[in-house]
Amino acid sequence: QGKQKKARKYAVMKRMISLRDERIKEKDRAKVPVKKKEDPSAIKEREVPQHPSCLFFQYNTQLGPPYHILVDTNFINFSIKAKLDLVQSMMDCLYAKCIPCITDCVMGEIEKLGQKYRVALRIAKDPRFERLPCMHKGTYADDCLVQRVTQHKCYIVATVDKELKRRIRKIPGVPIMYISRHRYNIERMPDDYGAPRF
Repeated sequence: QGKQKKARKYAVMKRMISLRDERIKEKDRAKVPVKKKEDPSAIKEREVPQHPSCLFFQYNTQLGPPYHILVDTNFINFSIKAKLDLVQSMMDCLYAKCIPCITDCVMGEIEKLGQKYRVALRIAKDPRFERLPCMHKGTYADDCLVQRVTQHKCYIVATVDKELKRRIRKIPGVPIMYISRHRYNIERMPDDYGAPRF
C-alpha cells in the first residue's frame, strides 16, 4: 500500500510572535503596564453633574407666562397638515401668552426642504416668531434643540419627532408640546404652571 496524500491547507496564517515574548530583544519588547496601588487614605474626587437651581424636584421655576416655545421643523409641517394656526393653538393649549422661538438650524432645514414646503417657510418667517441665532456648524436641528434646553431650562419644546421626544424626556424640567387629534397637547407640565394636564 502506498502513502496517503495529505491535502494542503490553504490560507493558513503564519503565527505571529507576541511583542511580550522573551525571544524579542529588550528594546523592541512591549512594556507590561504596572498598576498603581490606590492609597486608601487619599480623598476620592468624582465629578457630579451640577443640577440647575431653577429645578425644585420636577417643578421648573423658570417656566412661566409668556411661554417660550422652541419649534421643530416637523411641528410646523404637521400644524399645516392639521390646519392649525400655530400661535393661536399654542395659546389655546396653555391659556397664556406664547412666544414661538425658531433657531437658525430649524430655519435652514425648512429652507433645504425646497419649494414643496414654502408655506412652512412663510410661517417660520412670521414676525411673531422669535429668531434664535446658532453658533454651531451644520443644520442638524435635533442636537441643537437638545443642547439648548439642557443649558437653559426656560423653553417648552414643540415637536412630533419620536426620537427627539425620547431624548428630551431624559432632561428634567423640560415639557414637550405635541399634536394629537387635531389640537396641541402638552406633556410633563405640572398643574402649578396654570396649564392643563392631558
